[in-house]
Amino acid sequence: MPYESGPDWQFDVPTSGSKRLPPAARYVESLTHQGYGFEAAIADLIDNSIDADAKNVVVSFLRDDDRLVSLLVLDDGHGMNDETLDVAMTVGGQQEYSADALGHFGAGLKAASLSHADALTVISRTKRSPSTGRRWLTARAHEDFTCDIVESRYCQDLVDRYDGVIGWHGTIVRWDGVRAFGTITAGQTDRFLNETIERLETHLGLYLHRFLARDDFHIDIVVEDVRTQEELDHRGVEAINPFGYRIPGRAGYPRTYTTPVEGVGELELEAHIWPPKSPLVAFRGIGALAERQGFYIYRNDRLVQAGGWNGTRSGETHHNLARIAINLPSQPNRVFSLTVKKDGINVTPAFARGLEKATDSDGSSFIQYLTEAEKVYRDAARRSTEVQRKEVIPPGKGVDPKLKRTLRDELPALEGEDPITFRWETLPPGVFFDIDREEHVVRLNKEFRQAFNGERRAGSNDAPVLKAMLYLMLEKNFRMGRSSAQRDDEMALWNSILLSAVQCELTRGEAL
Repeated sequence: MPYESGPDWQFDVPTSGSKRLPPAARYVESLTHQGYGFEAAIADLIDNSIDADAKNVVVSFLRDDDRLVSLLVLDDGHGMNDETLDVAMTVGGQQEYSADALGHFGAGLKAASLSHADALTVISRTKRSPSTGRRWLTARAHEDFTCDIVESRYCQDLVDRYDGVIGWHGTIVRWDGVRAFGTITAGQTDRFLNETIERLETHLGLYLHRFLARDDFHIDIVVEDVRTQEELDHRGVEAINPFGYRIPGRAGYPRTYTTPVEGVGELELEAHIWPPKSPLVAFRGIGALAERQGFYIYRNDRLVQAGGWNGTRSGETHHNLARIAINLPSQPNRVFSLTVKKDGINVTPAFARGLEKATDSDGSSFIQYLTEAEKVYRDAARRSTEVQRKEVIPPGKGVDPKLKRTLRDELPALEGEDPITFRWETLPPGVFFDIDREEHVVRLNKEFRQAFNGERRAGSNDAPVLKAMLYLMLEKNFRMGRSSAQRDDEMALWNSILLSAVQCELTRGEAL
């Protein structure tokens, strides 16, 4: 019916046709300003790996002498052929996701990558199709949405280079022109890598902890010499469970509260009370305690919000022990909406109204839970018997990630200090170990390495018992700076005893 002017309100906006208005190429520029943090961007790429049923993911920093040149994320997922790769590289190209997929908007690969790199290359292969690749250059994309087709022979060469990860199928995401790499000043590459990898380990360990807790899923972070392919550093990412305390702060917890949310139905809240003054990384090492209280919201087992009250209350210090796990319903709804960067959830007032009615199986209210969490915190604050451990320089390369995590759980770390590295090197026959105070390195005599590995293949993180003992013994020598006669004599004593002990070990091995 044609529109006729009149004083009455038009409940439907009248139209006279339609026209197609494709996005301007400048739209790509908006993708580069989504505010993705580095760690969140890498996590978004790994979401795609998980959706592709990958069992192994490797984040590789490619180093050329003192310069970082590229970053790769490799996986052994089912891969993509030409058609599906074109869809993946199209902004908003993914039209449908399965109910349990981590992907959501179809923009993550492009937005996450171009927020940090001038060039995004994706190379993939499936069981039934050869290696294929596409490349976005930010400058070209700004002009006309042109995406490059990568030379097929190079695609296969790159896949072959990483055949330890990619067998019959898999995907490589390559970042070039990483803007953060260009800010590293001369001589600061090691420090940049240590700090960056530490943050990345923590972020991935936290937000993907449910996947990392599975026996069949692994994430490794490596630093690779781009010319020799030698691994200069290798760390396995460990799960950081934000509810991973050993004993709850109050008996009877966790408790499950059920809340009726209009438009969603009944939603379960798993309420926890952390033990007060816990030294665990899962409590203290994932950010300011005031920011980590509150709701931990999961979507398909992926953590998408780590703390916060979503406008239902203000953060208060005496609620620092209160953490609540929520699994979002799989069906679409208008109450909970995921942010593009998957780092938070927006909620409508319906959630707050439902929270007021939340009760556990005994009829206790959610408010009573908060009161109990507050009481545990206040009671602990009144006690003055807490033992304070001295801050220490953290362990670094050469220490098994699980051991490193335990040391950091138990010992508070000195901020701003380069970590202590362990390396096997050629030393004089009468020396078991020595230290470099300036470089924060413990050198171990590689002549005795086999005594600690037996028939097992040596690796950069081997001999964890030996390294743990030496770390505890030697850490103060790095923290206290210059040597002293007493500390030098102490190290000479340890060297002599350990040298005798390893020789005894070797003799026992020969007797067998």
